Amino acid sequence: MQQSDNSDKRIRLVKGDITKIACDAIVNAANNSLLGGAGVDGAIHRVAGPALLQECKTLEGCPTGEAKITSGYNLPSKYVIHTVGPIWRGGHKNEHELLAKSYRNSLLKASENKFTSVAFPAISTGAYHFPVDQATNIAINEVKRFIAKNSEPHEVIFVLFTDELYNLYLNLLADE
Repeated sequence: MQQSDNSDKRIRLVKGDITKIACDAIVNAANNSLLGGAGVDGAIHRVAGPALLQECKTLEGCPTGEAKITSGYNLPSKYVIHTVGPIWRGGHKNEHELLAKSYRNSLLKASENKFTSVAFPAISTGAYHFPVDQATNIAINEVKRFIAKNSEPHEVIFVLFTDELYNLYLNLLADE
């Protein structure tokens, strides 16, 4: 796995697979049902095992922009924070604010549970087709705003699956 530090020591980038990250919580880019899906969501459910699905069934879904928490089961992370990012519909359906809420509410769950570390994928940039450059700006800005006002989590890790995403995050963080 490729890793990078930046001037803000509370934010770290990792190029790799979020299901292999050992931290307090990883964030799942889930769908509204929370019952598994494609991409990151499917990978998290596969690695965590069937107990994750059973717990998710008790949560009765999750509205877009909100977040719910479960145990991590067979994952190296102790917990999973499930958030539902918006499906891109051209930018005229409140997608930017809903994506920002997904990051804020996930960070709030981490803070409320006194997690020291949380790892995020690039929410909504895969099957939900949110433009990657816009999603990256929202992710970085929301995390920076949150950690400037809150002591927990101590570390936020962006786990990026492709070279393109990793380099985009790296360049945006370097520019600030």
